[in-house]
Amino acid sequence: MLDKIVIANRGEIALRILRACRELGIKTVAAHSEADRSQKHVLLADESVCIGPAPSAESYLNMPAIISAAEVTDAMAIHPGYGFLSENADFAERVERSGFTFIGPRSETIRIMGDKVSAIRTMKAAGIPCVPGSDGPLGDDLEENVRLARDLGYPVIIKASGGGGGRGMRVVHTEATLLNAIMVTRSEALAAFGNETVYMEKFLERPRHVEFQVLADGSGNAIHLGERDCSMQRRHQKVIEEAPAPGITAEQRAALGARCVRACQEINYSGAGTFEFLYQDGEFFFIEMNTRVQVEHPVTEMITSVDIVREQVRIAAGEPLAWSQDEIQIRGHAMECRINAEDPSNFMPCPGPINQWHAPGGPGVRIDTHIYNGYVVPPFYDSMIGKVITHGNNRGSAIARMQQALSEMVVEGIKTNIPLHQEIFSHGAFKAGGTDIHYLEKRLGL
Repeated sequence: MLDKIVIANRGEIALRILRACRELGIKTVAAHSEADRSQKHVLLADESVCIGPAPSAESYLNMPAIISAAEVTDAMAIHPGYGFLSENADFAERVERSGFTFIGPRSETIRIMGDKVSAIRTMKAAGIPCVPGSDGPLGDDLEENVRLARDLGYPVIIKASGGGGGRGMRVVHTEATLLNAIMVTRSEALAAFGNETVYMEKFLERPRHVEFQVLADGSGNAIHLGERDCSMQRRHQKVIEEAPAPGITAEQRAALGARCVRACQEINYSGAGTFEFLYQDGEFFFIEMNTRVQVEHPVTEMITSVDIVREQVRIAAGEPLAWSQDEIQIRGHAMECRINAEDPSNFMPCPGPINQWHAPGGPGVRIDTHIYNGYVVPPFYDSMIGKVITHGNNRGSAIARMQQALSEMVVEGIKTNIPLHQEIFSHGAFKAGGTDIHYLEKRLGL
């Protein structure tokens, strides 16, 4: 087993990784920015190393500084968490070349799956259903691009091959705006991702976002842990997640889950990963694979009792997968609310000191957060300050427990989006289940 790991992240996921390491008897090094000296995981880690000033570009995205933190502390591995450098193939390769273990897939796997065009080609070859589209990057032949859009049928969507997180995409409803949309998306993709390659897909107008969690050890052993529904979104950013997805049958889960497992085996995948799909009219369409632990991993842990972060570490240490598919049982239902430090009326970030913090409790309630009384939310990073997760014997029970938990939760000194979550959980459409990815924005009038 790895005896010391650098945690190259911050916030609740850094604390989550630290806890998994403690259970495994592994020492931890908190690599943190100057602004995060008072983070809970920094205070609890065996060692800490400041890797730069507050801006992410000078700290959490500073590859040499993170690798140096591993060198000076004699660590064996680096866990990137999610966000920042977690899906950066160049970083994974530099970690590997420096003699350390990257807790995630191999760099070449991240590179293939990080490019959406190559990811789609790889998934099609593995038998994973994909959205009808250009089957490759769009060229400069204007007539060919117009013909392709006509064949697919409007609306279509132009996507950046190197994009992600809801960025680098543009919906086109008419032929008159197609060529300009391609040009603008290319320019934005080059500026944002350093890659101007774009591709075209049929735009699904009322899909749900359903994703499958997988674990694989790179030695031919792979399993899936069922699916999550992440359709409650605002500007392509997830707000609420749940598992299992409402309306997905056991037969559908088994069939597509088996395909995801086969895909992992064919690409010799190692670690935790997520296959993301759009689901409409009973059909699944692959959109991308995330080669890291997801923010929403707790809902899967709650219904399967599998510690995903622990498995990440074990696999990176060369241990075989601890579970077989037959051992995975889906029990009950789980919900997760992302709690953000933001004004619920206009979604503007709301950094500042937390004067009072009270966590909810009770049966089936889990809180993943790094905040505490007196903690100051910095203005430099993502506004998420924690997650509330509830579990019940069925979806109705999980919803009731979440409503109770949100009513008990106290965060004073800053504004949060707790009122938004409370409103959503009162919606009849949400309680019924199966809302599409556009539901929340329509409800908010965006």
